[in-house]
Amino acid sequence: MKVAVVYTSTTPELVEMVSSGLRARFAGKELTVREYQDPSILQEARDNGGVTPGCVRRLVGLYQQAAGDGADILLNACSSVGAPAKLAKPLYEMMGLKFVRIDEDMACAAVRDAGRIGVIATLPTTLEPTKALLRDCAAAQGKEIVLVDALADGAFGLDQEAFKQKLIETGAAVREQVDVLLLAQGSMAYAEQAISDALGLPVYSSVRFGTAAVRAAADDIS
Repeated sequence: MKVAVVYTSTTPELVEMVSSGLRARFAGKELTVREYQDPSILQEARDNGGVTPGCVRRLVGLYQQAAGDGADILLNACSSVGAPAKLAKPLYEMMGLKFVRIDEDMACAAVRDAGRIGVIATLPTTLEPTKALLRDCAAAQGKEIVLVDALADGAFGLDQEAFKQKLIETGAAVREQVDVLLLAQGSMAYAEQAISDALGLPVYSSVRFGTAAVRAAADDIS
């Protein structure tokens, strides 16, 4: 099985969590993982307050490169590009490729389990696409939800422990307003259990859901 992971930016934590998550899901199975990266996409989205036409062109270029290299499954690992990923998914599946958004199953699980969802992000440009995805999931499930922003200002540049503590503080600020917390960026996933333990709330992160979705897509192919 050939899986292409498309990143618009990476941290060592994110790459390692996705890589180890996929290896665990495919234990004993043949698996080839190729990574495609263009950090300028996320940087341009940050600089412009959202995804630009240039971001979309370069993102689709990564998808096309992965498809041309023979990928069976595309894993879109960035939540900030949720809008173009939403449009690309049915198109690439019409081409015969499975397309997985790393955060889609996470969002739908959070909506299924809770009515008040706190969305933790370090970037405003990730908050809105994640909230749009949650609303799509709610509409599909026929549910009403309340979304609460939890922006972790000043989180960039912190070491792992300081970053984790910043996320806990950010979640604590909205704790009484929500039933669950959702981590909008895959790079936060390593802090999931620590946040849940500290705040006594269920916490949802994308890597475990996204890698499970990749395995399910592979099972559909085989």
